Amino acid sequence: MTNKLRALLTGAAIFVGGSASAAECIAPANPGGGWDFTCRQIGKIMYDIGEVDQPIQVTNMAGGGGGVAFTTVVNERNDDSDLIVAASQATATRLAQDAYGGATADQVRFVGAIGADPGVIVVAADSPYQNLTDLLDAMKADPGSVAFAGGSAAGGFDHLKVLQLAKAYGVEDVRSIRYIGVDGGADAITQTIGGFTQGMTGDMSEIVGFLESGDVRAIAVLADERVPGFDIPTAKEQGVDVVAVNWRGLYVPKGVSDETFNDWAAKLQAVADSEEWQQAMADNGLAPFTVVGDDFQAFIDKNIADVQALSREIGIIQ
Repeated sequence: MTNKLRALLTGAAIFVGGSASAAECIAPANPGGGWDFTCRQIGKIMYDIGEVDQPIQVTNMAGGGGGVAFTTVVNERNDDSDLIVAASQATATRLAQDAYGGATADQVRFVGAIGADPGVIVVAADSPYQNLTDLLDAMKADPGSVAFAGGSAAGGFDHLKVLQLAKAYGVEDVRSIRYIGVDGGADAITQTIGGFTQGMTGDMSEIVGFLESGDVRAIAVLADERVPGFDIPTAKEQGVDVVAVNWRGLYVPKGVSDETFNDWAAKLQAVADSEEWQQAMADNGLAPFTVVGDDFQAFIDKNIADVQALSREIGIIQ
């Protein structure tokens, strides 16, 4: 089977003229979510600015909240120098909570992050909840009356956003809040549009198209300030002091050489510095957040320790 035919069958490759390259980016979720966005945008820009000779193939590998992709990389592709994998705060959260069956962050090498995706709370267009406090009041009255869908597994970063909001608002029994974890933000929005859940918890980049189509309303963005170009009030301005942003970046197999690691880090930095990435951030509601190379590994180590502390506090892990 040719690369082009395989891409047509899977719907998972970027073509900007020519055939798919040997380089590949795994998006650990179905098409349409944040990891898919990361692979497709970064891969396209790497090609557009000349950092790679041919377009980067995108492979969607959903399952286990990213665990299937992580395990595949560790066990089957540990020395693949042509492989990059989309990562985010959700990845670090799952590793911190041992959600990947004993896998640990040091089994791969984290290349860097070049954008932060503010968390959002979304309801269907016809939802009776007009703002965040409406939703939280309902949760305070009956925590089990409001269900959320998110692109992370139960206990993952999307779930933690809801628990942080509920905790900050004084909801006492946060463990009674219902949460459905699905494979990616697009699937989570579908659950909410279909009336299976009352709210969606995800990231800004996952909802832009759905906002433009009018299928949903965003009632809160979990950032310090409103995202330019989007009239969405922050949780803080609605009296709920919660900020939760999802960094967007990459990891590579642990077994690659330092030269390969540094080469991918340089390519990622070039994307971060490009006008094309600045435009992509503006178009998709991302905030600047650039940490690349060895500094990013130090960031990951601290991040995982912080998530573990929060998860213990709210009873997600012991």
